[in-house]
Amino acid sequence: MRPDVSSAKKIAVRGGYAGILGVTMIGVSFAINSGPAADATSEQLIEFGRAHFSAIMWGAWLQAVGPGLIIVFALSVVYLAEKTQSLMGWLTMFGAGVLMMVSLTEVVFYIAALNSNYAPMAIVSNDIAHAVQHLYFIVAAPALFFPLGAVLLGSSVLPRAFGYLAVALGAAFLLFGVASLMMLTLSSAVTALAAVQAFWWLAAAITLKRRGQKMVEPECSRSGTLLA
Repeated sequence: MRPDVSSAKKIAVRGGYAGILGVTMIGVSFAINSGPAADATSEQLIEFGRAHFSAIMWGAWLQAVGPGLIIVFALSVVYLAEKTQSLMGWLTMFGAGVLMMVSLTEVVFYIAALNSNYAPMAIVSNDIAHAVQHLYFIVAAPALFFPLGAVLLGSSVLPRAFGYLAVALGAAFLLFGVASLMMLTLSSAVTALAAVQAFWWLAAAITLKRRGQKMVEPECSRSGTLLA
């Protein structure tokens, strides 16, 4: 059922704010929790956890909640594009679920690494967290960016450039994921791509919010889309 102009405006604005807040939260999480050295020993990891306990826990919370807000933005786009019953809409929802699973699993092992009751826990959890990061590149990001890009290219909710960039980002993540399969721990050059895609989410969320704020009746009368 197609929402009225008032409802569409609220969805666009709130979805945009959710995306902006989600990206900000993830950025803050990385800023306050840079992580230990890649070659740290179990003892060094335990000491790092004790010294940075609060920063790690707050960073974990931010990294758990932030992606959820970004998903709210992505699904708002699907809804406004009237693609909730289309294949690309369903695949976007699938990709959103995979992304949340990967993000939350990584967060679980960040927290588990702080448990010093079992000495090997720190290094085991840290290694598993690094392994989980591979999934973001192999499947999570491509599974979300490809269908979301297709949704954007098939509507005018956001400028088409965002659709093309989303597809390009999905392809880049997929290629980097394959190229880094032989790495047990992803290099900084690979993980830097995660920071690049944050700019896409932020720019897209800001654009959706602004378009929502400017919505008027004539602009919402086109078939196949709620925003122009």
